[in-house]
Amino acid sequence: MSILVLAKGFSLGLSMILPIGAQNSMILNNGINRNFHLTTATLFAIYDISLIGLGVIASGTLMNTSDLMYSALTWAGILFLLAYGSMSFKQAFTLNNADVNQAAKKKSLKYVLITSLLVTFLNPHVYIDTVMVLGSVSSQYHGSAKVYFVLGLMSASVVWFYCLAIGAAKLSVYLSRPKVKQSIDVIIGLIMWLVAYSLFDSWSVKFYG
Repeated sequence: MSILVLAKGFSLGLSMILPIGAQNSMILNNGINRNFHLTTATLFAIYDISLIGLGVIASGTLMNTSDLMYSALTWAGILFLLAYGSMSFKQAFTLNNADVNQAAKKKSLKYVLITSLLVTFLNPHVYIDTVMVLGSVSSQYHGSAKVYFVLGLMSASVVWFYCLAIGAAKLSVYLSRPKVKQSIDVIIGLIMWLVAYSLFDSWSVKFYG
């Protein structure tokens, strides 16, 4: 049971960070240029672990305040997951080849640190993911099961960022292939919708038995 919960947390965490966004783009560029790429991966992993922990604590506190708050946050998570999944499916069937820009000039460690902070904490999407989605999903679990679920979420960030940094050169080319990206987007969409259903099921059991 604990392994299954850990795997659920890992798969959800991975699906949230898999889409090519600001953090992944920065790691790809730094990895391709061998410019503090492992440092960048470490920073993003630390940021994600901190945000997931805060999100789980904040969401759990809010959702235990009242049934209304529980319902509001749960349905916000469901709607977001459905929308996120829909966008993934739309991307999967809209062939777009996005060029990954490479900065040949080496950046200083100070530049990398400041940029990583801005890329992470000035992105509103980060707070939606950690508090509204990951926090609300984690509220389904209690005791040791919750610990395993959160560990799964956190380990996904560590594994993904380091794998992306270490294999950046090959991975960036591989992920840009239309068929590969289409498959990834479909998998992400399915996971998002399955998690949305699990949230709805948990909410319906709480209020309707």
